[in-house]
Amino acid sequence: MPEAFEQDYPLQQLKQVTKSLNSGQFVQVRRMLAKTAPCDTALLLESSPHKIRRLLWQLVDPDVQGDVLEELSEDVRLGIIAQMEPKHIAAATEDMGHDDLGEVLRSLPDTVYKDVVSAMDIQDRERATQALSYQERSAGALMNTDTVTIRPDVTLDVVLRYIRLRGELPEGTDDLYVVDKHNCFIGALSLSTLLTNPPEKIVRDLMDEDCESIPISMDESEVAQLFERHNWISAPVVDDNDQLLGRVTIDDIVDVIREDAEHSLLGLAGLDDEEDTFAPVLKSSKKRSVWLGVNLLTALAAAFVASFFEGTLDVLPILAVLNGIVPSMGGVAGSQSLTLVIRGIAVGHINQTNQRFLMMKELAIGALNGVLWSLLIAGVIALWQWDFMLGGVLAFAMFMNLVVAGVAGASIPIILKRMNIDPALAGSVVLTTVTDIVGIFAFLGTATWLLV
Repeated sequence: MPEAFEQDYPLQQLKQVTKSLNSGQFVQVRRMLAKTAPCDTALLLESSPHKIRRLLWQLVDPDVQGDVLEELSEDVRLGIIAQMEPKHIAAATEDMGHDDLGEVLRSLPDTVYKDVVSAMDIQDRERATQALSYQERSAGALMNTDTVTIRPDVTLDVVLRYIRLRGELPEGTDDLYVVDKHNCFIGALSLSTLLTNPPEKIVRDLMDEDCESIPISMDESEVAQLFERHNWISAPVVDDNDQLLGRVTIDDIVDVIREDAEHSLLGLAGLDDEEDTFAPVLKSSKKRSVWLGVNLLTALAAAFVASFFEGTLDVLPILAVLNGIVPSMGGVAGSQSLTLVIRGIAVGHINQTNQRFLMMKELAIGALNGVLWSLLIAGVIALWQWDFMLGGVLAFAMFMNLVVAGVAGASIPIILKRMNIDPALAGSVVLTTVTDIVGIFAFLGTATWLLV
């Protein structure tokens, strides 16, 4: 990276570019971008408001626009592609890898996609068709086809001469894949083995026959878990007949792990993990309004439950002051369980064999926390209001809600997952509804029974 961009990147670079754009020094900005790596250019675009982003994209060298598009988030990429002619999009995707090409084309609206494919030559059109033939978020969509294959009955010397003849190896290559005459995967030969053994050795005698391959239809999150567990740099992808189709590399897995983490984090707030930070106000407002509307419905449900106890609140106004404590504590306790379970599902720690244990654990935690904080709140209310019965009512309601919150926080994601509903998006809304209704009903219902 140029020395001027080293400190406080991308803030320092963004300041320089913005200053140059405002002063009309477009040639200088073009030179800056020419010296910047595509991944850093993508980060700069994502860190810029729309007006500056449009200007920057026009100054990006057309020869590297495809590399930059690969690095952009989906929302930002769509906004930039909307400014481009279909023939320019086709030109930008010309040198893309199989996996990146599929990702970019899938993000296009149907009308734009058809125009882009029509602008491609026959070879690129076939690549596009193949890239889109695999299911989205599967190993097939994630893989690239630039693999180096060798036969098992040749010597290492032959392999070395073959590699020299190729001139270069695909990026991220750590293994050469051994296939038979039908292109069926039978093992892998690591580069370290190739370089540290006598050249007269036969590949069959040195290859790793236990090298694990990835089915073409495996979900990308499961692929990421395999890479994490085995510390792979790359892995072969095969079809149902064990024919080698391509490979998945660690750089793509890093993207999957980051996307899954962002999805879980932003999903809890009802946000899209691909949302553009600098998207227009109306667009962002529209996306967020959906979950605000859902949250309003849950709040109305809680208010409807509270309305049954209007008479109780008229007799004991102090209950209105204390009514928010129990749902609030339940919401926090439930969110802790919910977040933990969603993470466990995402990384593959939770399955049918340990769900029962998890439920009992969260039930025990809820009961223990319920006893602790119920006794504490009972003492505080008794000293504050000099009313031991009121303290006892609040303590009972808090105990009940913390127990329910723990169990609900653990069970809601599992139930939603079985229903093929994303627990990261819907879990917090369902949990809030449960803890609010149970908390209000337990507190005001018990108060009505014992105090009024």
